[in-house]
Amino acid sequence: MNKTSRLYFIDAMRAWAILMMLQGHFIDGLLDPVFRDTSNTVFTIWKYNRGITAPVFFTVAGFIFMYLLIRQKERAGWANPRVMKGIKRGLMLIGLGYVLRLDFKGFLLRGEVYDNFYKVDVLHCIGLSILFLVGIYLLSHNRKKYVMPLLLAGSTLFLFALAPVYSSLDYSFMPKILANYFTGANGSVFTIFPWFGYASFGAFMAVLFSVYREKQNLYSVAIATCLVAGAALIALFTFPPVRNELFSRLGNVLIFFAVFMLIRNLLTSRTLISIGQNTLSIYIIHYIILYASFFGIGLYQPFHHSLNPYVAIPGAVLFMIIVTWLSFRYNAFKPVFTEKMHVVRKETVLSFRQACRDTLPFLSKIKGRIRAVFGMVKN
Repeated sequence: MNKTSRLYFIDAMRAWAILMMLQGHFIDGLLDPVFRDTSNTVFTIWKYNRGITAPVFFTVAGFIFMYLLIRQKERAGWANPRVMKGIKRGLMLIGLGYVLRLDFKGFLLRGEVYDNFYKVDVLHCIGLSILFLVGIYLLSHNRKKYVMPLLLAGSTLFLFALAPVYSSLDYSFMPKILANYFTGANGSVFTIFPWFGYASFGAFMAVLFSVYREKQNLYSVAIATCLVAGAALIALFTFPPVRNELFSRLGNVLIFFAVFMLIRNLLTSRTLISIGQNTLSIYIIHYIILYASFFGIGLYQPFHHSLNPYVAIPGAVLFMIIVTWLSFRYNAFKPVFTEKMHVVRKETVLSFRQACRDTLPFLSKIKGRIRAVFGMVKN
């Protein structure tokens, strides 16, 4: 997207979601359970924000990916360059999800892979969601215009409505590495169903934005629609007898979309946009520091469920600042590192080719001598 058409409120939403994730993981992992008082207003507000963070993140991820994917009007289907980019991105996120959960000491020293490695987390689900969105795009891009949004919205409706059914099924017949994508019985934090439902709904919204992006009253209609639809979902599915937390959280997501669109002109801070554009590096850095990925040294082990609020709250703020700063430093250094690696690869290839050229005459001599020896033996 060029500068004039960039949807800054989406980057701002993604920045808000990643920052809420940082403090949410920090406090949830380190706060002493004795302070988790649901009658406390501050804790209740924090718990609400923690509950809505992942739905917002998944919805925004689906929105961004599909919005960029369908903007390629000149080339469609497999000719769309973002199709292969999406496939590579999805596979990369799944691979990173496994790498972050691998205990390197156990694997390298003892050759063991622990159960934690097989658990599915947010990176696995977002990566697989991207692959699903690519599949829906390829199936529907050359059909009637209503087919793609219908498939996307239908996926959300189907997954959310039938969640009690497929969540109660027994997946023990599957290998654990596959079963963990469908059930939390083995400790998976996220499962692809129903979480793909949020990504598909975000993609559905992206299709609508793409279709009507030239309309002058786009934001007025979008804000009003999100507010009405969000309030309706919250009202309908928050209370029995039709209580469904997935739909009610989707209502909260729509309210958040409306708020961020309403204040979109205030959300053009370069720092805020940069945070929204670097969520992957922020996630990886926070995971390593907090959960001791790779090296077995992190905050989670010595301070798990042991801090009081007077330490946990400022600690969470400091944690957000440090992780974000480290992400900025990494992304500032990344182009230099990439360039150096490109030079190293280029030099390696040239050296290999030169070595091959230098070796060929020697191999020819060896070949000639072997033939001569075989000729003498034959005679």
